[in-house]
Amino acid sequence: MTERITNWAGNVVFEAKTVHRPTSVDEVRRLVESGGPLRVLGSGHSFNRMADTPGGLVVLADLPRIFEVSADRASVRIDGGVRYGELAPLLQSQGLALHNTASLPHISVAGAIATATHGSGALNANLATAVSSIELVTGAGDLVTISRDNPDFPGVVVHLGALGVIVALTLDVQPTFDVRQYVYDDIPRAAIEASLLQMLADGYSVSLFTDWKSLDANMAWLKRRADDPMSGDWFGAHPADGPRHPVPGMPAENSTQQGGEPGPWHTRLPHFRMEFTPSAGDELQSEYHVARSDAPAAIDAVAAIRAQVAPVLQVSEIRSIAADELWLSPNYRRDSVALHFTWIADTDAVLPVVGALEAQLAPLAARPHWGKVFTTAPASLRTLYPRLSDFAALAASFDPDGVFRNEWLSAILSAD
Repeated sequence: MTERITNWAGNVVFEAKTVHRPTSVDEVRRLVESGGPLRVLGSGHSFNRMADTPGGLVVLADLPRIFEVSADRASVRIDGGVRYGELAPLLQSQGLALHNTASLPHISVAGAIATATHGSGALNANLATAVSSIELVTGAGDLVTISRDNPDFPGVVVHLGALGVIVALTLDVQPTFDVRQYVYDDIPRAAIEASLLQMLADGYSVSLFTDWKSLDANMAWLKRRADDPMSGDWFGAHPADGPRHPVPGMPAENSTQQGGEPGPWHTRLPHFRMEFTPSAGDELQSEYHVARSDAPAAIDAVAAIRAQVAPVLQVSEIRSIAADELWLSPNYRRDSVALHFTWIADTDAVLPVVGALEAQLAPLAARPHWGKVFTTAPASLRTLYPRLSDFAALAASFDPDGVFRNEWLSAILSAD
């Protein structure tokens, strides 16, 4: 392969010999029928070797765009290559909206769903829960459709690329709505200790940002429906005196509009503007989900080693996500709080801290985000994700010859 291809952050150089860019579903089927190993690569926003393969990478960005709104305007059918930044304006033009979006608009919809990526909001489940139907090419090259009435559906949606190539999806939609975004500076530690879960529920979507250099939080980003405005101080924090970037000191021009000015959902729910499409990210990321009731203990666990965390950290984000029934979702059957860590781009410096962080959070049964940097042993994942064995059996039925297997996936699915 003459094309050198990396993930978005550049910390993974893929071993693939070939990059395939099919332009039709039939071409995808022929490609799969010709044999593996194959892996599908979305926007490359995974920070581990989930998408790696010694065979061929399949990039779906050149599939024909599909945008079909149902007659009852309750769902939309889309192709497997579209990104949130492309889909959201199309929905808005039809007076429709998703229940939530990814923080970065360049992320592919299918890729976000495959890894149970999420937005924020105590009442909002992750992005994969919007799926009502998946159309995929299995390891045998068959085109199948799995809908909510299929008993395998909860195992199929968050699939880690193990079941096949997702060529189309149907998503739940709702009438469009406007959102106001507010930013508050300097949230006191005492308020976090007393009111963390109230904070995370005080808006349609709420994020706390901290660099762990102190026990206070740097900022809170509150996204509220336009008919639910706010004013004044917030849990002892003061309104920001201007626009902010999530990472302290970074320029704010690419952040979505703040200050409480109302705007359509897709221009406020992401942290970054739709027209901002970063070509590379000078960072690594990790993320861990704990039961919502354990969130204060998780904050204390990180605080106990913040002297190790802060030197290799750009920023940490704390969000709440509602429970779901998807087998490999970090939010499976428990309302959750996610602790996200954006690290500096130094793997050797970051990995020991990730290990220390996982040891701190282990008593809380912290589930790692599949697409991030983590060192949790595969055997431990079987305990954290109780349907993982069922998913391994499902993967074997969809891909009996292992066309979509790679070393990373095999370790997870075969763990005792």
